[in-house]
Amino acid sequence: MLCLVVDRACDRHPLTRAVRAAVDAGVDWLQLRDRELEGAAWLAWAETPRDAAPGARLIVNRRVDVALALGADGVHLGFDALSPADAAGLLPPGSEIGVSTHSADEVGRARSAGATYAHLAPIWSPISKSGARPALGTEQLRRACGHGLAVLAQGGVTAERCRSAIEAGAAGVAVTGDILLADDPGQAAAELRAALDG
Repeated sequence: MLCLVVDRACDRHPLTRAVRAAVDAGVDWLQLRDRELEGAAWLAWAETPRDAAPGARLIVNRRVDVALALGADGVHLGFDALSPADAAGLLPPGSEIGVSTHSADEVGRARSAGATYAHLAPIWSPISKSGARPALGTEQLRRACGHGLAVLAQGGVTAERCRSAIEAGAAGVAVTGDILLADDPGQAAAELRAALDG
């Protein structure tokens, strides 16, 4: 699984072009993330990546209302959002409900709370932002994957590190900077895809 976390703050390239190139190169999911916009402005921004890659699965950070309005495939919840159970009550059956986690124990709690997958971060030092948390490393990732929940490794992911994440048990990786800040987002996504599939 290759998830591109589309962060409005990573705007090196025009959003439509970068997203379309990444999806064409093998990105499976788009996760839309913004920490500043609200209401109609959030929805208007989110429509751009959705329309750029209609074949990709779409996950919306925090905002169940935006996910419903976009017809998204699910939501990704942080610590300041609804619980997985509450989100499940508002979304269509079968929706993805992801949770951000920072330890193996948190992944276990996310599974018990009803999440369908988790991001564990940062496995390595992040590329797209300064790391406020120490890197967890692949042993913590291995422990997290033992809880039986699909875990995506996030933070500092590069093509060279994908194999280590998969060998530790990750279901895939979640990436922002290695694609959106690359000289060529499509090429960067293709290299990640090849590393995951190899």
